[in-house]
Amino acid sequence: MSGEGIIRGETGAQRLIGYVLDVGQSDGRARCHLTVTADHTNRHGMLHGGIVATILDNAMGATGSLSRDPEGRSPFLTISLNTQYLSPARAGEALTATGRITGGGRSLCFVEGELRADEDGRLVATATGVFKPVPAHRQGGKT
Repeated sequence: MSGEGIIRGETGAQRLIGYVLDVGQSDGRARCHLTVTADHTNRHGMLHGGIVATILDNAMGATGSLSRDPEGRSPFLTISLNTQYLSPARAGEALTATGRITGGGRSLCFVEGELRADEDGRLVATATGVFKPVPAHRQGGKT
């Protein structure tokens, strides 16, 4: 995975967890890619639920961002996030979280997300969330 629309190591959370953000697809959906390592697992050897929520949140927020900025860098805040855990993922598995806008308007964006195992397409988790664009005057001069 390389090229235009790939964001690596941009945030502290991204560097810590090691996911890669893809905002370069033509469908307006951001994707968050993670290969699970032992560092991502809980005491039962499965992907920790907090990391599941984090990568879904990132893919969904970046999808909201793509609705305002074709480079996916317009900041969005998570207002709410509801995550459903459906099947476990273990070390060695490559996963992709994808967001999809389902509604909203000028001040809020409603987004659904899903996390799937790349190898077999297994649905690991789903999420719904509400996201809000950061007003330009709150971005410290950045747009």
